[in-house]
Amino acid sequence: MRKFILFLTAFLSLSAETALAHEFWLSPQSYQVEPGAPVLTDLRLGQDFSGAPLSYLPNRLSRFEMIQGEIVTKITGRMGDQPAMAAPAPGQGLAIIVHETTDNLLTYTDWSKFTAFVTHKAFPDALNRHAARGLPQIGFSETYRRYAKSLVAVGDGHGQDRDVGLETEIIALKNPYTDDLSQGLPVQVLYRGAPRVDTQLEVFQRSPSGDVVITKLQTDALGQVSVPVLPGHEYLLDAVMLLDTGNDDPKAGPVWQSLWAALTFMIPLD
Repeated sequence: MRKFILFLTAFLSLSAETALAHEFWLSPQSYQVEPGAPVLTDLRLGQDFSGAPLSYLPNRLSRFEMIQGEIVTKITGRMGDQPAMAAPAPGQGLAIIVHETTDNLLTYTDWSKFTAFVTHKAFPDALNRHAARGLPQIGFSETYRRYAKSLVAVGDGHGQDRDVGLETEIIALKNPYTDDLSQGLPVQVLYRGAPRVDTQLEVFQRSPSGDVVITKLQTDALGQVSVPVLPGHEYLLDAVMLLDTGNDDPKAGPVWQSLWAALTFMIPLD
């Protein structure tokens, strides 16, 4: 057992550069559960909506809870638990699962990794900002933190997603399990409670057969965008921020900070 946990720890301690190139999300084993049944949820890190489940490691998280109405349940477990979450919801309704990691540090040793990242995540001015600050192309570091949410219907699934106080987060403005989504699912991207305007939202859509389609949308002046959805499909939404830390001396600490917001949910077949 000890060797198994050490292996899991090593897995999560893969190079920060590899981890940063991937999305992190909450992956419920079922998005619709009966009242009283455990909500089994994996943590996943990967690409193209595919990634191995990670274990519960308390030193790697700063917040892990399930919110249902006014009831907040803190998620705890034993080191190495898989799935990372196995807790019953307190009653019927929409359950909002929330996970926030601790800060992680990445040092760039290859300029192409940074250019690929800022290009993929739509930070067109990042390279000019980097040069204007007199920063080197290698040997500089970035700190990053992940903020993941997932929506699970317990029983009737009634309820509404909301701002849960994460530094950055994605909010579903309609309930994916109970509302009419013929015109899409409207969502809003926030930073410290304020709308993120003209922000890229990456949408990963998995069909019942397992095929994944990736699209990119842009938020409007209210930080909102409508996501086209299909019955029986699972979704991962991802929005990233890149901030200047205020430090222009790479030897003194990180010069960039990235914040990753993710939201997962499923659209019922009927």
